[in-house]
Amino acid sequence: MPPALHPTHLIALDWGTSSLRAYRLGAHGQTLELRALPCGVMQLPQTGGDGESGFEAAFEQACGDWLRAAPGTPVIAAGMVGSRQGWREVPYLEVPIAVDRIGGSLSTLRNRHGQLIHLVPGLIENSMLPNVMRGEETQVVGVLNALAGSGKSDASGQDILVGLPGTHSKWVQIRRSGAQSQLAHFDTFMTGEVFAALSGHTILGRGMQADGGDAEAGQRAFERGALVAQTAAGQAGVLSTIFSTRTLGLTGVLDGPGQREYLSGLLIGHEIAALQAMLRSQGRQPSQVMLVGEAGLCARYTQVLHAYGFGAVEVVAEATERGLWQLALTAGLLKHA
Repeated sequence: MPPALHPTHLIALDWGTSSLRAYRLGAHGQTLELRALPCGVMQLPQTGGDGESGFEAAFEQACGDWLRAAPGTPVIAAGMVGSRQGWREVPYLEVPIAVDRIGGSLSTLRNRHGQLIHLVPGLIENSMLPNVMRGEETQVVGVLNALAGSGKSDASGQDILVGLPGTHSKWVQIRRSGAQSQLAHFDTFMTGEVFAALSGHTILGRGMQADGGDAEAGQRAFERGALVAQTAAGQAGVLSTIFSTRTLGLTGVLDGPGQREYLSGLLIGHEIAALQAMLRSQGRQPSQVMLVGEAGLCARYTQVLHAYGFGAVEVVAEATERGLWQLALTAGLLKHA
């Protein structure tokens, strides 16, 4: 259809460490166009100018023509763009926090052309071991938006657990009271990064193969690893049990691809076991578990969550763009929408 029939109502940027995703959103938050660029805050275009010139160049590549075609369109950006290494550092908001407060606490900057860009703040939980997030808070808002739209959000007073598996997995506890949702607590597990480091830079990786194995055997190896944390041997902790990846290879129990699948399952299993223990110690039993992330990885986590006794698990699509749209609404950027 002609572009005139699809006016742009919001330009939303998910600007991370290694990549930049730009969404052109329509009147109801639907994605009219998506661009994915390798222009994260640590991989900006080389311009030879000052520190901001790389951000200016990436921003122009991402959405410059959209703004020229629809001047005055509001722009919102989340992720590492607001970090200390970003375009403009945005202070963290402290957890626990009412979810609605996030959209009411945006910071702003203007680019060299005077375009106002609204930056979403990250979150910090101050404790003996502080915890932070940037970008995931937007996905959590998107999950709650999707939940409200599904008609499943009526259970006032019940907790929701939002899982964001990846390089640094986040588990976010949402507590509800009436129509209000509070982001009460979150934990971080460096499972993805540890898996990459162990398989790529330790002796465990020497016997591994990334592909070529039998799919059913790989699934059995993954399941075997996932259940280790439930065993008596698993009580020794992940620093002990990861060595079994090598010994099961040496004894011929697992082949190269199987060792890789086993280590993946083992690390995810320890993550879920630790999460389960923490929830029990807090007296928390979430009524719903919602996952956001790459489909294959979410499928692995769903399988392990079920193995550890968690109930229904739902994977939420389009959480980032949903969250950016909802934050823009809360901030009053979309009064016409």
